[in-house]
Amino acid sequence: MKLKTAATPRERGYLSAPTRPAKHNGMTQPSTISCATCGAVAQAGAKFCGHCGASLGPRRCSHCGAELSSRARFCHRCGRPVASGAAGVGSVGSSTMRSEQTAWIVAASVVAVLIGVIVWWVARGTPAPATPEMANPGAGGAAPFAGGSSAGAAPDISQMSPRERFDRLFNRVMSAADRGDSATVKAFTPMALGAYSQLDTIDVDARYHAALLTLGTGGVPAALALADTIEQIQPGHLFGFLIRGTAADVAQNDTMRRKAYRDFLRHYQAEERANRPEYREHGPAIEAFKKKAEKDSVNGKR
Repeated sequence: MKLKTAATPRERGYLSAPTRPAKHNGMTQPSTISCATCGAVAQAGAKFCGHCGASLGPRRCSHCGAELSSRARFCHRCGRPVASGAAGVGSVGSSTMRSEQTAWIVAASVVAVLIGVIVWWVARGTPAPATPEMANPGAGGAAPFAGGSSAGAAPDISQMSPRERFDRLFNRVMSAADRGDSATVKAFTPMALGAYSQLDTIDVDARYHAALLTLGTGGVPAALALADTIEQIQPGHLFGFLIRGTAADVAQNDTMRRKAYRDFLRHYQAEERANRPEYREHGPAIEAFKKKAEKDSVNGKR
């Protein structure tokens, strides 16, 4: 007596096992078959699986006509690769693979678009860095002891000589100080002093400008050091007294201020006869300091 065992999944993939035998002309014919793709039961003679749609017919080689197994990739007779249209199962598998590939391509495209949108949004929301203007447009007038201001469109200071760059930045700071724009003074003073440190040659006028820049940020000791250097190089030069008088105002030192006034008046006539070009450039500043010195002298005699 023979025992019947159920077909394994591997066997179902290659064989169509009969489930209910029927006798016809002395031979047993299967009434149902199993789909090699999904395992569903189909009526014998059906061409397509009613569950997954896979072909249930035999696969044949398109070159030699040999019957092929449902999963064959090459013909066992001629050795040629099995065409995609030669088998329903192969067609379904290829279609499924193409569908999966298409899904991944679409997903990757969506991710790329989302990343592009995020980058664009972040770049759009980031303001462009502000470019400092070096030209003092709209300056209301000359700052104290600055000797004038520069106006017009901002130039490219990288194309200027070191002295031109220093003078331009100095005028920018002095004009801002005259307007009470402390933010601009604080921002541009380090730049101006940096340009001063790059000068090839330093004259009295440049030292005077550097002293005023340092005083604008409260640097009294540095300004007094520059005044000492001016007096050593050119004793009696009026710029040294102007620096000391301004430093006294910043430090609120009356003794230093009165001494600066006295020394200024004592050397004024001799320096006026020297007719130095820097005196002509800073004429308004020198005249304003002279009036303060004379007023202080009159009040001191009372």
